Amino acid sequence: MTTYTALIVDDEPDIRDLLEITLTRMGITTLTAPDLTSARKLLEQNTTHLCLTDMNLPDGNGIELVQWIQKHSPATPVAVITAYGNMDTAIESLKAGAFDFVSKPVELPRLRELVNSALKLAEPKADTEDTADEPGLLLGKSPEIRKLRNQTRKLARSQAPVFISGESGSGKELVARMIHLQGPRREGPFIAVNCGAIPSELMESEFFGHKKGSFTGAVENKDGLFRSANGGTLFLDEVADLPLAMQVKLLRAIQEKAVRPVGDTKEVPVDIRVLSATHKNLPELVQEGSFRQDLFYRINVIELAVPPLRERPDDIPLLSSHILGRIAKEYECDPAALTPEAIERLRGYDFPGNVRELENVLERAFTLCDADQIGADDLHLGNGVQHAASATQIIAEGQAGEGEGVAVPDGEIDLEGYLETIERQAIEKALEATRWNKTAAAKRLGISFRALRYRLKKLGME
Repeated sequence: MTTYTALIVDDEPDIRDLLEITLTRMGITTLTAPDLTSARKLLEQNTTHLCLTDMNLPDGNGIELVQWIQKHSPATPVAVITAYGNMDTAIESLKAGAFDFVSKPVELPRLRELVNSALKLAEPKADTEDTADEPGLLLGKSPEIRKLRNQTRKLARSQAPVFISGESGSGKELVARMIHLQGPRREGPFIAVNCGAIPSELMESEFFGHKKGSFTGAVENKDGLFRSANGGTLFLDEVADLPLAMQVKLLRAIQEKAVRPVGDTKEVPVDIRVLSATHKNLPELVQEGSFRQDLFYRINVIELAVPPLRERPDDIPLLSSHILGRIAKEYECDPAALTPEAIERLRGYDFPGNVRELENVLERAFTLCDADQIGADDLHLGNGVQHAASATQIIAEGQAGEGEGVAVPDGEIDLEGYLETIERQAIEKALEATRWNKTAAAKRLGISFRALRYRLKKLGME
């Protein structure tokens, strides 16, 4: 069993005694210091797994100690004890590299949560340098992606709110997930929410939960996103889309570390780390008055920029290989490889949709090419919308070619559903006509075997 050691730095004997008793009861060995000078000496002479320091010390302040530890013992997490309500000081300490902060008067349950989270950083874990979740957006060997991986590992050791900026499709959610997976909250939930996808009238209930009967339709209690993320990470994607009224409530929940469900009279404490992102220019929105400056200041303690794909073209071959392998596995087909000409075509393309667009391009090429090699012309770059529908068009034409015709109903229609129905009927006919020989059915429909497998899986017809 690992024995942990913590350093407590405070010039008030009563506070030192309280912290020492609390940590000792948690099975932690403690060292104490009344000032910066003695704290530095103890850190040089001992191996410590955590440091708790007051902000105001006789010979300096806690931020100076944070900076010193960052330089001389960066693996040691530091938590700063701040005066009640002094968020400016708390944010300053987080920017300097503090793991987290706790306000006076110190609430012991909150302190224990903080200490347990910090000590998880001292637990041995597998190297996660090249770990990447689907669809492999953190894969790559370019200087840009190496820097990004290093930044995520460093930020994972903190509880500071991180604002992730980047273009659509560049992988902001995956970066947030990597920060979560490499940090002390990795055993807890990771809850991602697209703020722009929630109707404004349901936002408060979605975020904070509600009590049964609190409004029409509230037939049972609901936890909400904050409480669902308790002990883990809440990722607010497209945070710029939050209406101003909700921004106020979100700010309070983040600062107070508590939420009040709709229809309830008391607040419920939550222990979460908040990460946020948007593809919009948030400082510009603050200037325009459509995003609150105080909320921006609170969520943007540390900013992390995700580079667009066009700035790291050397990563395209590795990314493409990973994506094609995943697609082949998903469709239970033999893998396909890009020709050198196709790779050069991809490297020279601007990719306004970034890695998400690369995925779409490769999936389309994979399903529509006949061979196991994807050539430059199979990519159909620059004409995505037309070719994305090509499988549907081919099947519809195949059906029409058999004399059926395609009757378009009058009035408003659900185009996606309508095309899906046409596809399903055409595929069923072709399979029945060929006695369920997929190779023959694909030929009859005028599409590749791989394209047929793709449509069968997508339509749930396997």
